[in-house]
Amino acid sequence: MDWIKKIFKGSGQKNSEGHYHGDYAEDPQFYAPSGTGDMWQEHENEEIDRAIALSLLEESQKERNIINDESQLEEDEQLARAIQESLRFEPPPQYENANTFQPIPIHFPMGYRICAGCNTEIGHGRFLNCLNAFWHPECFRCHACNLPISDYEFSVSGNYRFHKSCYKERYHPKCDVCSHFIPTNPAGLIEYRAHPFWIQKYCPSHEHDDTPRCCSCERMEPQDTGYVALDDGRKLCLECLDSAVMDTKECQPLYLDIQEFYEGLNMKVEQQVPLLLVERQALNEAREGEKNGHYHMPETRGLCLSEEQTVSTILRRPSFGTGNRAMDMITEPYKLTRRCEVTAILILYGLPRLLTGSILAHEMMHAWMRLQGFQTLSQDVEEGICQVLAHMWIATQLDSSSSSDVAPTSSLGSSRIRKGKRPEFERKLGEFFRHQIESDTSPVYGDGFRAGNQAVYKYGLGRTLEHIRMTGRFPY
Repeated sequence: MDWIKKIFKGSGQKNSEGHYHGDYAEDPQFYAPSGTGDMWQEHENEEIDRAIALSLLEESQKERNIINDESQLEEDEQLARAIQESLRFEPPPQYENANTFQPIPIHFPMGYRICAGCNTEIGHGRFLNCLNAFWHPECFRCHACNLPISDYEFSVSGNYRFHKSCYKERYHPKCDVCSHFIPTNPAGLIEYRAHPFWIQKYCPSHEHDDTPRCCSCERMEPQDTGYVALDDGRKLCLECLDSAVMDTKECQPLYLDIQEFYEGLNMKVEQQVPLLLVERQALNEAREGEKNGHYHMPETRGLCLSEEQTVSTILRRPSFGTGNRAMDMITEPYKLTRRCEVTAILILYGLPRLLTGSILAHEMMHAWMRLQGFQTLSQDVEEGICQVLAHMWIATQLDSSSSSDVAPTSSLGSSRIRKGKRPEFERKLGEFFRHQIESDTSPVYGDGFRAGNQAVYKYGLGRTLEHIRMTGRFPY
């Protein structure tokens, strides 16, 4: 009944706003309404009709607002449901690769396990839980032997599993001499020795248990491989034996090669200097008979003699019998006569061709300087320049393809030559001999070589030799 209230309210307001007209001049006590009674009644009816119309209009407006509110609420509910559905069924995010999606985590029920080995479900029964995964016992296998690992402890390398014994067999270093696993030291660390060139690993104890070394390449003798025993107590590995020079006659072609090498440097040796291969004892005796000379300790391998003496030289190479021992070697005495400043060049027998040649090139330089009248030089200068010539000769042999075509000099090596193994090792052996000269730490031979080699590189061999002749020193 709001519209009724509006009517009465409107009538009261109208009354308060009524206009009164009076004739104050004639009778101030008299007053009357400005219109007649009919007119007032008509005016009142119009006011009521207007109030009713306004009330009906407001009611209609309210109904429309209610309908609009209900419609808006329904739309809001539909939008909320759509958003909820979109969030519920939104696909996983896609990355750069259009075919790759972020995996959706799958929650397995309690007790559901997948074997990391065969990727099948692990049912009831025994299983292993290790390396952040589950395994059937028969699927947890060693990478080396492919057998199941049933031990309580095992080893891991990268993503691979191993029995501890298989891991040790594969990764723990073995001694190249005794073939046993190299033991650990008191600190629990694996400690071994290694040759600086050949990288032969061996137990530290073999340095003190009289394990023999090859007199040429210096490698230790493996217990499962017998070295050849020479008559003078030295031992020679089978690879070095392949190209070993064994007697004086056998060395003559190599001597001619060295002479041609010197002629190519304009340093021809005019005199005929005898070349003799000798045993260790004969070489040591000849060294004691020399008044002057410089010797590379701990063992001398070559000598340039200036004194007259009798030397025992090897006439025929030895043969090798049971146990790889040298036998049936024939020697004979050779009397040296002084016809010039050099009486002979002696070389230790049984060394490989490249080592024999480098020693011969070294001793030939001693002979050339004496025959050329060089003054007495300091040890580091004379031995240093001789080492430079030995180093140069080895370099020419390594650079020449003919060095790999040398015929075998040992009957034991002929089968390996046909297989092509000796030339490869002989080149490696030549690199080792060159490495020995370059890395020598002795003040005379090592420092002398490095000073002489630097002078020859900077000024050339001819100017360096002339400077030595005049000053007795290397040019700097």
